Parts: sequence; C-alpha cells; structure tokens
Amino acid sequence: MDFNKNKPIYLQICDHIYERILSGEFRSGERLMSVRELGIELGVNPNTVMRSFERLQNKGIIATKRGIGFYVCENAREMILEEQKKEFIENDIPEFFKKMELYGITFDELVRFKPVP
Repeated sequence: MDFNKNKPIYLQICDHIYERILSGEFRSGERLMSVRELGIELGVNPNTVMRSFERLQNKGIIATKRGIGFYVCENAREMILEEQKKEFIENDIPEFFKKMELYGITFDELVRFKPVP
C-alpha cells in the first residue's frame, strides 16, 4: 500500500479497511486478519494497525471477541456508507462546485462528458 504523507497512516489504514468492507471483501460477522498479519501485508508496525483497529472499534465498525480476534460488525457497511456520504457532501462537493465555477464548466458540459477509460 502506498501511503500519503499528508494523512496519518493509521487513518489511511482505516480507509483501506472501509474500502474492503464496502467492496465485500470483508463481510459482516467475518473475522478480520490479525493485527500482525495486516501489519505485514501493509508493511507497517503492528502498533499502527492496532491504533486503526481501536478507532474502528470505537466507531462500531469492528468488534473484538476476547482471545479470538476482531470481527466486522453487522451494520458496518451501512455505517461506513453514511459516514463517507456525509464527508463527500461536506468536503468534496463544495470543492467540486468551486472548481466548476473557476473553470467555467456548465452542468450541460458535465452531462455530455464521456470519460476516457
């Protein structure tokens, strides 16, 4: 995983886990890989992964079963979607409209736009 220098690594790991839950790779009720395993996979210190897991646990996205490991909570996907939509609307959309105005892009141009694959 390539990390962005402008955002703490533990938050980027949270985002990575969010993506894996949203994509269906990590499903509700399933056990996550261990802190050590994920640390090895991502090339980070297990303490950093643990910090991410603690944040996700505090948000109700994952839960621990003593002596067994961490599991994805039943409503994790819905909680992530709600949080990500809110963040998108509050942060990304205003920036998008600002750039549209700055560049003189109209809604008609957006509708006609065909991205190159």
